[in-house]
Amino acid sequence: MQTLTGLSAVADQYDGYVIDLWGTVHDGVQPYLGAVACLEALRAAGKRVVMLSNAPRPAEVVCRQLENFGISRDLHDGVMTSGEEVRRLLRTRDDAWFARLGERVLHVGGTHDLGLYDGLDLERVASPADAQFILNTGPDAERGTDSVEPYLPELRAGLERGLPMLCANPDRVVVKGGRRMICAGALASFYEQQGGDVRWVGKPYKDVYTPVFSMLSVPQDRILAIGDALETDMSGAEAVGIAGAWILGGIHQEMIGDNAELAAQEARAMGLRPVATLPRLVW
Repeated sequence: MQTLTGLSAVADQYDGYVIDLWGTVHDGVQPYLGAVACLEALRAAGKRVVMLSNAPRPAEVVCRQLENFGISRDLHDGVMTSGEEVRRLLRTRDDAWFARLGERVLHVGGTHDLGLYDGLDLERVASPADAQFILNTGPDAERGTDSVEPYLPELRAGLERGLPMLCANPDRVVVKGGRRMICAGALASFYEQQGGDVRWVGKPYKDVYTPVFSMLSVPQDRILAIGDALETDMSGAEAVGIAGAWILGGIHQEMIGDNAELAAQEARAMGLRPVATLPRLVW
């Protein structure tokens, strides 16, 4: 695992880049220093770039958010999100697990994620007693983002009724503006540990990469995935057989810092082999 100070050191080895967003390009509030310049350098070098996020929202919503961060559509070849894949699966119902869900859904998440339902033939209900399944997009800021505690009543009610849960964001934690918060994956982990039936959609699961590869349209051995989370970004790259570059300045910053030896130990402990580490997304 190479220890790099910038992406330019390996850029000539890859033609396509799968780039994570939260923790890699931005912190939920603003872009990281050097990230936009790195994307500009990749495009100037003729590289193809697709953003892949576990955001439980439609890809177009995330695309507009990037524009607000000063990341224009000229700087990438497309955006793919876990939310976009969830929408496809709920719309087509060509997967057996999705085919049996029904139409009445209990939404666990904030109002900012409700765009996920646009154009879908679903009825949102307020009680687990009326639901046929749970769609989990993550904690609601108004109810709390520090622990699963505020969500236990409805999660336990769902477990009692045997409701399947669709997790639209496998991330367990995220750092927003320097503050660590739980994500949908933390709620889904609790539900699964208690015996609940959970379907996870997004990184590190393979299906979300299929449209990414189509957008990149380059050989897979010429693709580099870049992200800050071992559990999702680097595990996902490993699962689909592409190289991974691990950003140490994101979610693992507090634990690892810039300690290359500790980073290598953590990766090996998870059976992962990123080709390189970077302090952050810089050229």
